[in-house]
Amino acid sequence: MSFYVVVPARYASTRLPGKPLADLAGKPMVARVAERCQSSEAASVYVATDDQRIETALDGLVPVVMTREDHPSGTDRLQEVAVKLGLADDDIIVNVQGDEPLIPAAVINQVAANLAANPDCQMATLCEPIEHSDDLFNPNVVKAVFDANGKALYFSRAPIPWHRDAFAEGGRDISGGQWWRHIGIYAYRVAFLHRYVTWEPASLEKLESLEQLRAMANGESIHIAPSCEAVPGGIDTPEDLQRVQALLAAQEKE
Repeated sequence: MSFYVVVPARYASTRLPGKPLADLAGKPMVARVAERCQSSEAASVYVATDDQRIETALDGLVPVVMTREDHPSGTDRLQEVAVKLGLADDDIIVNVQGDEPLIPAAVINQVAANLAANPDCQMATLCEPIEHSDDLFNPNVVKAVFDANGKALYFSRAPIPWHRDAFAEGGRDISGGQWWRHIGIYAYRVAFLHRYVTWEPASLEKLESLEQLRAMANGESIHIAPSCEAVPGGIDTPEDLQRVQALLAAQEKE
């Protein structure tokens, strides 16, 4: 199996402007992500960006594909990259979010292999168990629900499924069920990307600010499975950034 990795990196992050260039133990975040991707089995790794500052910061570490500024999502940006690279319809692209500097290479390989093994799905992604109620009720932690065959039923920022009895009066006891955190990594078939960009952003996508819901709103199946390794949370907030900075600084001292 052969696949490509593309890291969308947009400078104008809403919550953390300039996030791809945030310093993580002496390296910009986007470089940390790219290095993780290069340790996977990908045939090639690219960073897709609309800002020259990101290309400059990478300093030749990986090829950079300059893309338009008006893409409504990272998936739309990947489709432009597929066109510019001349990829075939049946090629597989793995989208590694530019704010996942701790993502293990094994899960990058896993999501690509899962898509290749499930020809009835046009996308694949991963999840992991939620073990703390604070994560379940945190809107920055996206929750996933899926069926017995590993096909996604829905993604939400809300705590789904809703435990009727435990949560009805404000309780947060999650011992009586199983909840899953969606991990921000996707594999796509290139032909699917070409279809995706022809669809208007879906109402659910806009409501939840989750681009995968555009695919589901248009009847596409998404394969989802528990990750083969634990994936530390990505960087969405200033607190997340401080957490990862402290972790990497500690590792550098070891």
